Amino acid sequence: MKNRIEYILKHNLIIQHIYKIMMSYFFRFIGLFIETDPNLILFNSFGGRKYNDSPKVLFEYMINQDRYKNLNYVWALEEPNKFDVPNCRKIRIDTMNYFLTALKAKYWISSVNIERGLKFKKKNTRYLNTWHGAGTKKIGNSVNGRKDFDYSNVDVMLVQSQYEMRIFKQDFLVRDESFLLSGFPRSDELFKTSGEQIEQYKKIIGIPKDKKVILYAPTWRDSTNRGISYDLKPPIDIIKWQARLRNEYVVLFRTHAFTTKVMNLQFNEFVRDVSNYTDVNNLLCIADVLITDYSTIVFDYSILEKPFICFGYDYEKYKADRGFYFDLEDEYPNGVMRTEDEVIEWILSMDYGEECNKTRRFKFKYIESGGNATEAAVNALMGYT
Repeated sequence: MKNRIEYILKHNLIIQHIYKIMMSYFFRFIGLFIETDPNLILFNSFGGRKYNDSPKVLFEYMINQDRYKNLNYVWALEEPNKFDVPNCRKIRIDTMNYFLTALKAKYWISSVNIERGLKFKKKNTRYLNTWHGAGTKKIGNSVNGRKDFDYSNVDVMLVQSQYEMRIFKQDFLVRDESFLLSGFPRSDELFKTSGEQIEQYKKIIGIPKDKKVILYAPTWRDSTNRGISYDLKPPIDIIKWQARLRNEYVVLFRTHAFTTKVMNLQFNEFVRDVSNYTDVNNLLCIADVLITDYSTIVFDYSILEKPFICFGYDYEKYKADRGFYFDLEDEYPNGVMRTEDEVIEWILSMDYGEECNKTRRFKFKYIESGGNATEAAVNALMGYT
């Protein structure tokens, strides 16, 4: 039901506009009677769907710093009982308790948004938005039918390049003075990964020592049934993949957080579902090759300077429906591959060293900062220099 409501609000501009005006006024009025708690900090990630990403990294950093022992931490989640989050209070997102907590909290940290499309932030509330990647597919106000994104009340907006800064300024209306060119906290460890850590991650996930790893991580597709589900059906003949690749590789399949169901795949020892694996960085570290389509995961993965390819089986349609900030055919190291046969042939015949060099050139173009984003972000939020 919640997915249906979100879909209606997202796609019916009149209902969306009325809802936002009425509820924003309502919570701003309620906020007049709620005193700000200077020690209260509210977190969410991916709209409460997950305990992950940069907000998790920031939270776990802060609870282990003596400087922040006096803070009261709250995590907002769709299913609070599903996640083991230490040293905090968990609440259900999008409830009255959630909005009252947001009005009371001095600090907000989110990878998407705190106000849930509304406008009720108090002037003395400090808001850090980490976002969760930008650069390929259009977002915010550049998406067809969307002109409602306004992040001008964000106090600290994290970016890893001037390129991202331009996108957030143009399509989220972020103010110039809010940007922090630091990279993303979730990516800090990718700048420092060791061979020993990679071996440890492989052991935890259960990767045989004689196998290389392909990580297949596609982005989400919008609902085709008015928000009932957000299914993904990649055109893959897994029997063909297994016959040609199983002697050398295993495939780890990871869906986007908003994807509700994967069609057309049967998982086994060769192709494994790691969609619910907690730490995506571990998967990036052990992957020898990344296959994606239009996901911004390529920017995180490029930090490791390993090969990636775009399996864009619906590239023309996605380009027409959603749009891109640049032509993937020109910017991605190997353009866009439309068929699974192209993908398989590339994997079997690639020059690994040369492909790493291609990724390195991509990285230097789109990632200007990173490795110490966690400390920089927290200092900026809390007013430390």
